[in-house]
Amino acid sequence: MKYIYRFSQGLRLRQIDMISDDIAGSSTTLSKMARCIRRVCICAMERQRRKNRQCLGGRKEFVVIDESCFRHQRKYARGRFGNTWRRKKWVFGMMGVKDKRRRVVLKLVEKRSRRHLVPLIRQHVKAGSSIISDEWRAYRVVLRNFGYKHYTTNHSRWFVDPRSGSHTQHIERAWGIIKGHIRRLRGNRTETLLKEHLMVLEWSSWLGSRNPDGPLGRLFKDIQKAFPV
Repeated sequence: MKYIYRFSQGLRLRQIDMISDDIAGSSTTLSKMARCIRRVCICAMERQRRKNRQCLGGRKEFVVIDESCFRHQRKYARGRFGNTWRRKKWVFGMMGVKDKRRRVVLKLVEKRSRRHLVPLIRQHVKAGSSIISDEWRAYRVVLRNFGYKHYTTNHSRWFVDPRSGSHTQHIERAWGIIKGHIRRLRGNRTETLLKEHLMVLEWSSWLGSRNPDGPLGRLFKDIQKAFPV
């Protein structure tokens, strides 16, 4: 119960902290608990996708898109460096912004090319929605051809476009929080683990934060569905 509470609130999830607080006696037990709860969140998001296709945008919600590099960082630049950690891992983020509500879709992509990014936009952003991005060439011109209202900002000249007022600061701020969460849990060591942590972050924005009883209440609900009596 203590672990479930900490997981839902994002509080002191390092294994050394939880062992010192007598939540579990070994790192093996904590790893199994974390894997089990991540699986609960992933199953909940899969049900959410089957229900409404996890679509962003629409008449009152605009979407900010951006890519960010996730590469494993060694502590103090010391220690052995595994081969799987050397490769850059690109994560493509789409954030729906409506008043104070924020919903994110985070996808691990092989490359930042048009072939990899545009299909994800068409899958998760409703046609006719307003999209804000930088001037990355992969989607600089093509999005208007698919019926989107595309606004861009040139980061080499300014952070906020003076004509349209468009900016990507919503998702730029989110990258710092996302990377801090994943770095704290050492979640970018393998692609599989990184994907799982990205799904948990999606769960938090789509389901956990929107539940009347908060993330903890939503987590209890999803646990009940995953392990029915």
